[in-house]
Amino acid sequence: MITQKYKDMLGAKSVIRQMSEWAAGRAKEIGSENVFDFSLGNPSVAVPQEFTDKMVELLQNRDTMELHGYSQSQGIPSVRAKFAEFLNKRYGMDYTAEHLFMTTGAAGAVAHAVRAVTQPGDEVIVFAPYFPEYDHYIGQTGAVLRVVPADTEQFQINFEELDKVLNPKTMAVLVNTPNNPSGTVYGTETVKKLAAVLGAKQKEYGHDIFLISDEPYREILFAGVDAPYVSKYYDNSLSCYSFAKSLSIPGERIGYIAVNPKCTDSALISPMCAQISRGIGHNCPPSIIQIAVAETLGITSDLSVYETNMTLLYDELVSLGFEVVKPGGTFYIFPKALEEDSVAFCKKAMNYDLVLVPGDSFGCPGYFRMAYCVETEKVKRALPALRRFVGTEYPGKGHLA
Repeated sequence: MITQKYKDMLGAKSVIRQMSEWAAGRAKEIGSENVFDFSLGNPSVAVPQEFTDKMVELLQNRDTMELHGYSQSQGIPSVRAKFAEFLNKRYGMDYTAEHLFMTTGAAGAVAHAVRAVTQPGDEVIVFAPYFPEYDHYIGQTGAVLRVVPADTEQFQINFEELDKVLNPKTMAVLVNTPNNPSGTVYGTETVKKLAAVLGAKQKEYGHDIFLISDEPYREILFAGVDAPYVSKYYDNSLSCYSFAKSLSIPGERIGYIAVNPKCTDSALISPMCAQISRGIGHNCPPSIIQIAVAETLGITSDLSVYETNMTLLYDELVSLGFEVVKPGGTFYIFPKALEEDSVAFCKKAMNYDLVLVPGDSFGCPGYFRMAYCVETEKVKRALPALRRFVGTEYPGKGHLA
């Protein structure tokens, strides 16, 4: 008999993927240029030429076993050493290669991190709005996900609600900054306050509380935004990173966990993650990609287009009367829908070939996400469709009333 748990999951597929699949089908009917698909967070800017050149150079000049053979379970030692050195220079940390563990993207990093610091029945806190796959990264470890309700004024940490959710079963807090879906960035004072709260609770409860920082959008920041390195401010911290967005290589599935050298049992966590891999079939990402990212550290795609796109959409949404918090980074914006039912709102938008994602699965019913990692020209062409949608479906609301 097949496993019922995963069979049941077939009826609850990711709404993001469902909307993306609808957009792909619609594009076959009317042409992709006529479908304004803001569903999937797939980077739209070109891979840096330096990365492409490095891949070519490696394939032409390096030993094939170095490029295509198995690496150590924790990742290639020289790669991990380069990452440690890079992070130390950039953020003033004290990592060594032994504090790094190579993963298949930030998803693999978060999934390993949660397993490393929790046992079944332990609780992991997240802040709404949050990436829906956290439900699975956490739930399938046997730990329990606890959600702090959103501060919908700014999508910052709701500390009053956090205090209500914290309890002796809390073993980890998972933050995502810059945030998917809101684009919000937690500033230095916010991170310091969170660190102080968790430090006090560690003493009160008599056990460690780990802070897991999910950071795939760390390089996509807009002008003037205060974006601290979270692990700098809290000892029991694990930083989870992906090169998917910074290098526009999501399909390569490459990232890492960086274990704060000051955290409890810091020397054990990376080796432990290698043991976790034995149970979930991870067995580290491809060697050639590990080497390529290590030899192009500090290089990114031209990420400036995302701020351009954000400004276009933010200004238009405000002009149409939407309540929307201006993003400080990422390539997402998270406005309040013009009716309470954001699922119904997004279904109506589909009649105008606007593909939006309702906020319910992000822990924020009544809101919707737009992933503006599309060509700027297409963002501009989407604005009239957005105006038609609002003017026709919601004539008594917004600034078109």
